[in-house]
Amino acid sequence: MKKSFIYLTAATLTLGACATMEPPNSTTATHTGIGAAAGAAVGAAVTRGNNRLRGAAIGAAIGGAGAYLWSKHMQEQKAAMEQATQGTGVTVSQTEDNRLKLDIPSDISFDSGRYTVKSAMYPVLDRFATTLNQHQATRVTIIGHTDSSGSDAINNPLSINRAAAVRDYLVGRGVNINRITVDGRGSREPIADNASASGRARNRRVEIFVAENTGS
Repeated sequence: MKKSFIYLTAATLTLGACATMEPPNSTTATHTGIGAAAGAAVGAAVTRGNNRLRGAAIGAAIGGAGAYLWSKHMQEQKAAMEQATQGTGVTVSQTEDNRLKLDIPSDISFDSGRYTVKSAMYPVLDRFATTLNQHQATRVTIIGHTDSSGSDAINNPLSINRAAAVRDYLVGRGVNINRITVDGRGSREPIADNASASGRARNRRVEIFVAENTGS
C-alpha cells in the first residue's frame, strides 16, 4: 500500500510537470497524450502483481479520454474561419477539449420555424467547406437548437432538421457525408433567457464542432 501511494504521488507530479512544459497550442503535444501517460502511471501504480499492465492500460484509456489534437491544420482552419466570418455575428473559438467551434446565430442561418438555410449563411458555409476539404483528417459535429416557443414535438425535429440542412449544404460542396454527424437538442440547452425576444433569438442557433483525432 505504501509503494502504491508513492507511485501515485510520482504519477501526479509527472502530470503537473508535463502540463507545465507543454507550449500553448502545441502542434506535437496534446492534452490526450499527457492524460494517457499520467493515466497509465496511475493505473499501474494502483494495480499489483501481474495485473500491473492491465492497470496501466485502463489508466491510459481513462486519462486519454475527451481530448483532441490541436494541430497546425486546426489553427489554420480557425484563422480562415475567423477571417471568413468577420462582421457576420458568427463566433469562432477553440474549445477546452481542442475542438474548433462555430456558433451561428439565427439571424443569418434560419427563419423562425424553418430549416431552409438562408442565403446570408452561404458564404460562411462555402468557406467552411473549403477548409474541410483541405483537411481531410477532421470530423464534424453539427448541433441544432431552438428557443422554447412551441412544444418539444415541434422543436426536437426542427433542431435536427436544421443541423441536417447544414450537413447537406456542406455535402453539396464536396465534403464527405461520412465525416459529419448531426444532432438536435431542441430547446433543452438555452444560452439566454427565453423570456425575451433577444434571448430567444440567441437560443435559435447552430453549433458546428470540428475535431482532429489524435489517431488520425
